[in-house]
Amino acid sequence: MIRLAFLVAGVGALGYGCWLLVPQLTTTVPWLIAGPIVHDLVVAPLLAGVGLILTRARVGAAVRTALMVTATLALIAVPLVWRPSAAPDNPGLQNRDYPRDLALWLTALWAALAVSWLLRRRRRVGPPTAGTRNE
Repeated sequence: MIRLAFLVAGVGALGYGCWLLVPQLTTTVPWLIAGPIVHDLVVAPLLAGVGLILTRARVGAAVRTALMVTATLALIAVPLVWRPSAAPDNPGLQNRDYPRDLALWLTALWAALAVSWLLRRRRRVGPPTAGTRNE
């Protein structure tokens, strides 16, 4: 009985969402179609190739993960970085500086990766402590 109630509520929410989407079909459908196509035909194969090259070059998993996060953030931000007025006005959401925010997030991501790498390298290459032998 509870599953049926959730099913009815979910189908109702889906129907309401579709009803709200109808007036915006001419502007929304291109993004709904173009996003997956660009991802599947351009971004995913490009990142898979870069990941394969980096794996063969013995670059760490952290760098490959950071590249995937970079690509994901860039793909999500493209519509509002490319055309800030593409979406209807929504106070508090559209009044942001998307290129700056994307740059800040990517800077934080790669800075965290660099700090992590430096700390790990320092731990590995650090001077021996007193009373221990280097073997």
